[in-house]
Amino acid sequence: MNTPTSKRLRVLTWHVHGNYLYYLTQAPHDFYLATLPGHPSGHVGKVGVLPWGDNVHEVPADALGEHEFDCVLYQHERHWHDDRMSRLTPALRDLPTLFVEHDPPQGHPTDTRHPAAGSGAHIVHVTPFNALMWDNDDAPVSIIDHGVLIPEGVRYSGERNEGIVVVNHLQQRGRRLGADVFEQVRQQVPLQLVGMDSLRMGGLGEVGNLDLAAAMAQYRFFFNPIRYTSLGLAVIEAMMVGLPIIGLATTELTTVIRNGVNGYVDTRIDRLVEVMRMLINEPDTARRWGEAARQTALERFNIQRFSADWDRVLTDVAGGAK
Repeated sequence: MNTPTSKRLRVLTWHVHGNYLYYLTQAPHDFYLATLPGHPSGHVGKVGVLPWGDNVHEVPADALGEHEFDCVLYQHERHWHDDRMSRLTPALRDLPTLFVEHDPPQGHPTDTRHPAAGSGAHIVHVTPFNALMWDNDDAPVSIIDHGVLIPEGVRYSGERNEGIVVVNHLQQRGRRLGADVFEQVRQQVPLQLVGMDSLRMGGLGEVGNLDLAAAMAQYRFFFNPIRYTSLGLAVIEAMMVGLPIIGLATTELTTVIRNGVNGYVDTRIDRLVEVMRMLINEPDTARRWGEAARQTALERFNIQRFSADWDRVLTDVAGGAK
């Protein structure tokens, strides 16, 4: 279990990715979300159905200088460029600073300089692949693998003879997120799509945060069609439920999935289709792979390890001695 520091840090941050923020706030510190009236995008607070803890607070983004914090944790380039200069006082800009980078570079995949490089900020990458691909220059860098929580008692059943795909705004986000791969595979294997705006592609629409794990548990396997992104939380949550994972052998997924053990990854779409058909016809194999996927998730992506890693990094950067 995570041992709390003797000093609870006051961390100023922003609500960017809801599930990630919820998992992050399991760390033993107080998190203050910069908000604007009406909770517009980029400045939302404790919104939605997630059971935010008492250590999560809202603070007006236009009055940050009236409050005291121990460090500032950026989560998006927008806040780094805009809020940092327009809403943070010089004293707040001088605080220990971290930037958690959720994605690999969206420009050139190897020669894109990170926006926080050279600033003195401590960059936290969520996968080793992301840390490798970004040009971090001489910035101090940590890597903190994801950690997830799923509702207690949710386990794989796999009675539906089809795969589940979870991607938000897939049609809009196109080839990078694998819209064309999904369409190609869907013509050959029964797949169901969920996520924001998925109705436009014949999917089921958005499934709520607290309901997604149980919804995924019914499907035979989880398919990740994404060519280039970070390691998606939905993939890890599916593993924690006990679904076998099928996906493209790109980015960090290749270090998580072992072919024929907890899933299957390949860059040949026809080979992935063959494996999906096999899992549909062999539910016992799917269940065995899914249980192995769950064990992988419990070992690598458990919330206790994640919280302890964040506790350590925040404490090291912000000086909260044990």
